[in-house]
Amino acid sequence: MKARFFSAVFAVSAAALTACTSTVSPQFTSVQKSSLTTRTDLSPDRNVVSASNSYKLLPPSRGVYHAAFPAFGAEEDTVTTRHIDRFSQDISGKDLTWAYFSDNWFTGIRFPTRDVNTIREKGVIPFIRIMTRSTWKACSDRRYSMAKIISGKFDTALRRYAQDAAKINGPLIMEFGTEVNGDWFPWSGVCNGGSEKTGYGSANLADGPERFRDAYRHLIDIFREEGAENVTWVFHANGSGATGAAWNKPANYYPGDAYIDWLGVSAYGAQTPATMRNWNPSFRQVMDSSYRSIAAVSATKPIALLEFGVIEHKGKSQWIRNALRDLASGRYPRLKAVAWWHSDWRNADGSWSRMKIDSSKEALAAYREGIADPFFVTKAVLKR
Repeated sequence: MKARFFSAVFAVSAAALTACTSTVSPQFTSVQKSSLTTRTDLSPDRNVVSASNSYKLLPPSRGVYHAAFPAFGAEEDTVTTRHIDRFSQDISGKDLTWAYFSDNWFTGIRFPTRDVNTIREKGVIPFIRIMTRSTWKACSDRRYSMAKIISGKFDTALRRYAQDAAKINGPLIMEFGTEVNGDWFPWSGVCNGGSEKTGYGSANLADGPERFRDAYRHLIDIFREEGAENVTWVFHANGSGATGAAWNKPANYYPGDAYIDWLGVSAYGAQTPATMRNWNPSFRQVMDSSYRSIAAVSATKPIALLEFGVIEHKGKSQWIRNALRDLASGRYPRLKAVAWWHSDWRNADGSWSRMKIDSSKEALAAYREGIADPFFVTKAVLKR
């Protein structure tokens, strides 16, 4: 979800991953086949991975994973089992493969162990959005600039973070640089040199995307050095960038197939009442272009629709039906996971954006009916 909407709240108040060819111990063979949506499989005290803790998430053999941001609050980090239960039981009627939440660096760099264990308690994989921000002010927030990360300024804290991640006895999913091709977050290319080519690196590459690419590589290198091989890394772009200029294409930000496991994209319908007055696209209208854009980043990585949704309006239930029908139709062949952004928020003009699935009885019924299709699966496939 774009930070510009959350700032209004405060103004008012990645084909299958390459598998390791080493032999998996028979003790853990069943892990690949078992459901990871049961309490026993992912509870913190259950040894479900090998001593090397190197399992990663693979795409399902058929269908797409069902996931969500299950209303973890305005700052996206109020993680509770109650929110997960409510979404799985009362909203979707189906378990989650992962639960998506933000790790904001407002007060420093610390691994969110409590939040991770809370999600794992419910047999769900934690998906951490690493949000390198200290305020809600986008480009004016320079505390964790890409240049500083590349320089090693935060390496000590990042190594502790990676070490704590490695201690989690099970799979994690992480992304760095949510919707990097926008202009609403401080890690965006726009905020870190933009189209300029004289301030950093190659004279042939735009500084903003090049700095982000190298910062993400630096982060993953640290995790690998600290043995955090239980992390599935995701590259996340927005379906439409802050500018359509060639320098801002998602591919220019990409760390490379050697670093990234999944590709992810956000594709929303109208997000505010004011926007809806002039722009109310169907899901297919936003998803077709978003899918083409993210698929062009890599020819082989599986794709996740990391965020999608639309605010309450007269046609929301039909929008949902059409979206879930398109997602289950095979129209997007590399798509292997979907996650609704289940949240409401107040805008700067005083209006409310009601994106929660249960914004109306009709919208809730449409989602529950569509997501019940067995094409939407919850059992995670892990591979060493």
